[in-house]
Amino acid sequence: MAVEKVKSEITGKVWKLIAKPGQKLAEEETIILIESMKMEIPVMAPAACTLKRVLVGEGDDVAEGQDLAEIEL
Repeated sequence: MAVEKVKSEITGKVWKLIAKPGQKLAEEETIILIESMKMEIPVMAPAACTLKRVLVGEGDDVAEGQDLAEIEL
């Protein structure tokens, strides 16, 4: 099985971790919520997968293109 990284599409702050490692996710299911410019932006699974590891914590600042999580397809 292939392990891929999920990257941030925006700069912001991790507002909430939604999914937990080991959780099976459907395509476009929310993994993390990022707060940017007073908006909550969901980071979603690109395909049906298993969340292997979350690389950030709540309150962390994130940059565009930063790795946020690892998934197994």
